[in-house]
Amino acid sequence: MTSAIDPLPLPQPLTPRLIATDLDGTLLRDDKSISDRTVAALAAAEEAGIEVFFVTGRPARWMGVVSDHVQGHGLAICANGAAVVDLRAGGKLLEVRPLDRDTALAVVRALRDAAPGTSFAVELTNAFHHEPDYPPFQLDEGSTVAAAEKLLHEEGSAPGPPVIKLLAHHPELTPDAFLTVARTAVGHLANFTRSSPTALLEISGLGVSKASTLALCCAQRGISADEVVAFGDMPNDVEMLTWAGTSYAMGNAHPDVIAAASGRTVANNEDGVAVIIEQILAGEQAQAPDGNS
Repeated sequence: MTSAIDPLPLPQPLTPRLIATDLDGTLLRDDKSISDRTVAALAAAEEAGIEVFFVTGRPARWMGVVSDHVQGHGLAICANGAAVVDLRAGGKLLEVRPLDRDTALAVVRALRDAAPGTSFAVELTNAFHHEPDYPPFQLDEGSTVAAAEKLLHEEGSAPGPPVIKLLAHHPELTPDAFLTVARTAVGHLANFTRSSPTALLEISGLGVSKASTLALCCAQRGISADEVVAFGDMPNDVEMLTWAGTSYAMGNAHPDVIAAASGRTVANNEDGVAVIIEQILAGEQAQAPDGNS
C-alpha cells in the first residue's frame, strides 16, 4: 500500500556532505530489517562522496541491525549522543559523553517523588542493569537486578564504567505526560527524551543529545549544519532535525518531529530515507553539465 504522503522536493541546488539517519522507525523497517533499496542508496551516497552517520538511541552492542551493511559508512552516534562508535572496528568506542553517577542518583530520587511507581535501568558502556519492576523490553543476559541506587553506587576508589544512559519507565502515565513531568522536575540536571511508544524516558548528561554530538563530529570534519541532511521519527530526533540544514520527518513520525523537520518523506516501511537519498543524487546528476555526478 502506497502512502498518501509524497516526499517534499529538496531545495536546489543542494550538495550535502553528510547524511545523518536515525534507525528504528526511520532507516529500519518495522521488522528491524534494512531493505536492499536502502542499502543500495547508502552505498550510492557514499560513492558520491557523502558521509553517512547512523544516529540512534541504541547502545553500540545493539547495532547488529546495520553493522553488516556499513561498507565505508561505519560511524555511529549511539545512546542518543552519549557514545560515538566505529562499526567497522567491531563497535569500538571512539568517544563517550557520560552521565555523572551522582547526577543520575539525583534524577532517580527526584523522579521517585515526582512520579511514584517509576522503575529504572542503567545503561553502561559495557553492560545493562535494571530494577526488578523494570519491564522486559529487551534485557541483556547477565544483567544485575537491583535498586537503581545500588546499581549506580561505585565500590572502592576505582571508578566504574561510564553511565551512558539512565532509563525510567512509568506504568500509568502517557509517554508525553511522563516526559513533561520529568523535564519539569529535573530538566535542569540532565537531558530527557524518549523514542518508545511506551512511557519510557531516556536520560543523558546535560547537553548531551543526538544533535550536540553530531555537531561535534561535523565540526571535527569541517562540515557545517547547512551541509547535513537528517532523518528521524521520534522526539529524541527533534533537536537533530532542527539543527541540520535539511531534515525529514518520516511518514510515521511523531507530531513534534513533523513540526521540527524542514520536509517530510514516506514511512520507514516504504523506504522513506532511500527515496530522499535517490532524489538528492538524481538532483546532483541533473545539475552536472557533463551528465556525471
